Amino acid sequence: MRLWSLHPSLLDVKGLVALWREGLLAQAVLAGATRGYRHHPQLVRFRTHPMPLAAIAAYLHAVVDEAERRGYRFDRAKLPHREDVAPIEISEGQLAHEFAHLLRKLEQRDPERAARLDGTAPLPHPLMRVVPGPVAEWEIVR
Repeated sequence: MRLWSLHPSLLDVKGLVALWREGLLAQAVLAGATRGYRHHPQLVRFRTHPMPLAAIAAYLHAVVDEAERRGYRFDRAKLPHREDVAPIEISEGQLAHEFAHLLRKLEQRDPERAARLDGTAPLPHPLMRVVPGPVAEWEIVR
């Protein structure tokens, strides 16, 4: 499961579709509707949010917004109504780590997109607020 801290506009088609599917799984996990993935590290930032279900819904609404901007049809009806929620803080180090990870994936799947993004600053997901700091403790760094 990868719930990117990056803006969905940076993702290729495969990445955007995967984010939607994994985000829906995360929503189900946070709602207690699954047995698996309950302790997945990607969920830490949502679990610690004062409104976890509203936060994952806001996160996913931004994913649907990007899909619609591209002319794709993701089913927004799978989400609760969008609420105003406090942003989730994400460190500069985490954002940079994820951006480098994305570029490596794109070099394989979509070299043109990777070339366009290389050398640009990583843009955060609309729900994220960037703060100084290293890679998040929950991130698995290889």
